[in-house]
Formats: sequence, C-alpha cells, structure tokens
Amino acid sequence: MLEFAAAVFFLIITPGPGVLSAAGVGSAYGGRAGLAYVGGLFVGNNLVAGLVISGLAAAALAVPGLGEVLLWGSVCYLFYLAAKIALAGSRIAFIHLEKPPGFWNGLALQPINPKAYAVNTALFSGFAFMAGTPALEAAVKLLILNAIWVPIHLLWLWAGLTLRRLDLDPKVNRAINVAMAVSMLIVVGLAIWSQFAAGA
Repeated sequence: MLEFAAAVFFLIITPGPGVLSAAGVGSAYGGRAGLAYVGGLFVGNNLVAGLVISGLAAAALAVPGLGEVLLWGSVCYLFYLAAKIALAGSRIAFIHLEKPPGFWNGLALQPINPKAYAVNTALFSGFAFMAGTPALEAAVKLLILNAIWVPIHLLWLWAGLTLRRLDLDPKVNRAINVAMAVSMLIVVGLAIWSQFAAGA
C-alpha cells in the first residue's frame, strides 16, 4: 500500500496538462475560477479512473482508430494551449482564454488527457495489495489516489495564485510563459512517442 501511495505521489506531482492548467487558471483568473476548474479536473479524473477500473477505457481504445483520434485530439488541444502560453507576452498566464475556465472546462480536459489514462492504468493495473478482494482494493486505491490528488492540485493552483500576486519583471514573466509552453510541448511529445512505441 505504501508503494502504491508513493507511486500516486510521484506520478501526479510531475507536470502534466491537469496540474499545469490548474496553475495557469489560478494565475490568469484567480482563486474562484481556479477552484471551479480544479473541481472539474477532480470529477474528470475520477471518471477516467472509473473507465480504467471497469475496463471500458481498454475496450474503447481497442476500437481501431479511436485511440489515434483521441490522441491527436489531445495533441491539438495541448499544442493550442502551449501556443497560448508562449504568446501570452509579458503577462504571467499559463493559459489565457477570453473568459475564465470553470468546472466544465476542467471536466472536459481529463477524458482527452493522455496522462490521466496512463497514470490511472498504471495505478489500477499494478500494485496489488488486496488480491482476494479486487473491488475493495479498487475502492481503497481510489481513496488513496484522491487523498493525494487533491492537495497536489491545490498546491499547483496555489503556485499560480502566488504568481498572480507577484509584480515580476516582464522579461521574467515571458521566461515563465515560455518554460510552461515548452513543458506542455514535452507532454505532447511524450504522448506521441508512447502511442508509436505501443504500436511498434
């Protein structure tokens, strides 16, 4: 169980679309929008976890071409997000939209977030510690996952809110935007690489 908790921590703390966008919404739009967005991410992640646990995700992704459609849809979204980040000028904004993203935006991100499926598949298909009772094990894993997921995402949101309150030099703001854009492009690259590696 401790190994599972450690895996949850290290898989979630690493930057991915969910945590990066949570920080971005907090930075660009403040706490209220940020909390609503993280709430959507939370529900979306549990939806993805449910799809993985039930086997529906594996069955759906086994449909010829569907995996590629979802992958390229997420890649396009992440490229768009990275472009928004890089072109945000001197303003601190990991993500910049015309109106504040909210609950539904966070919820919509998770089903196309490659990291959400990768993390949940790794966690729920491995680290067996209650082999005789798989349903109970899945429930305990969900509790542990959420107990770690929530504070980590709130920490990233807090980081975005902290940046929002700082009066940084425009060059520093620009450097942060570019660094976040590069991070998102790395996520895109890893998603593409893992798809081709799986098909090889």
